[in-house]
Amino acid sequence: MEAFDYERRQMVDSQIASRGVRDPRVLDAMRTLPRHVFVPHHLTEFAYSDTPLPLAGGQTISQPFIVARMIEAAELSPQDRVPDIGTGSGYAAAVASRLASHVDSIERDASLAASARETLSANGFANIDVLDADGTLGWASRAPFDAIIAAAGGPDVPPAWRDQLAMGGRLVMPIGTHRERQRLVKLARASATQFDEEDLGEVHFVPLIGEQGWPEIDDALAGSPLLD
Repeated sequence: MEAFDYERRQMVDSQIASRGVRDPRVLDAMRTLPRHVFVPHHLTEFAYSDTPLPLAGGQTISQPFIVARMIEAAELSPQDRVPDIGTGSGYAAAVASRLASHVDSIERDASLAASARETLSANGFANIDVLDADGTLGWASRAPFDAIIAAAGGPDVPPAWRDQLAMGGRLVMPIGTHRERQRLVKLARASATQFDEEDLGEVHFVPLIGEQGWPEIDDALAGSPLLD
């Protein structure tokens, strides 16, 4: 049996499927993806636990259920091109890449971007590009996008993301007036100016920092809570 195979199946059955995630492609992707290669080595034993895990720079790898919930909500199709905002370890981008044609992952922390790029390359994920940049601005040269997924919470949807979302496209992100407490929101683009919105429940993500998100503040003042 492959290392962690049992733990991975248990993660999907007890943490994800049992909580209502039904898309078989999402479940299959998470049953086969080695989440343990995306977490820091000293946390490998917790790779399939029902919790977010810390990364460098005060960032996190999201709780498995949250990754599954967001990717299912994005309704990814095999032909879709998808930006993943907030690469972190690269795990969510890896899951999305199993359902979409291509994932353009954007990470503002250069060291995290480099680490994720190395992990993804070493594990054969050829349909993911990682850009070290301000994710709140999207990736205009590659737009329009069929779906956008963000693993950081902003005060509102960045205007750049609205502009870069294709007609009929889906956007899933945490939004809230507090930097670390939000509602998970899904937007579907109905026209040039209309976006249908669905509330998917309360979540706790790291803040979306950037020109069209929250301003950067001193980490010592902000603290580094373990979030989704």
